[in-house]
Amino acid sequence: MGLREQVTEDMKAAMRAKETGKLNTIRLLIAEIKRKEVDERIEVADVQVVAIVEKMIKQRKDSITQFEAGGRADLADIEKAELAVLVGYMPAGLSDEEIAAEVTAAVAASGAAGPQDMGKVMAIVKPKLAGRADMTVVSALVKKALTPA
Repeated sequence: MGLREQVTEDMKAAMRAKETGKLNTIRLLIAEIKRKEVDERIEVADVQVVAIVEKMIKQRKDSITQFEAGGRADLADIEKAELAVLVGYMPAGLSDEEIAAEVTAAVAASGAAGPQDMGKVMAIVKPKLAGRADMTVVSALVKKALTPA
């Protein structure tokens, strides 16, 4: 079963269980998926669904930070609940060692010589690690690998 079908099944289960918070979050996700399909006239694949979920997770994290800074714990709690539901749709994350190994392999494959070649390395690494690793961490590892000691 694809990720999109899993989201639909989870929506039905949330309806039956009368879990309104989870149901609302899943409906938001389905709306984003449909919006992308309509805008781009495509049938989304699992990779694109993961990208949508990543975007929504980032939005929730930003909102939590803003709400907590503004003293709105009630709204931050709602965002945290939505975040918990969305994280469930992300593929299993990679360990730090696995990420470092991918970065090392990409540096070798690209023939990168220094920090100016960071774009080449990221172009190789990003498709492999999308959805399975935090790209800011990956970017920092690539920068470290390309910077002379």
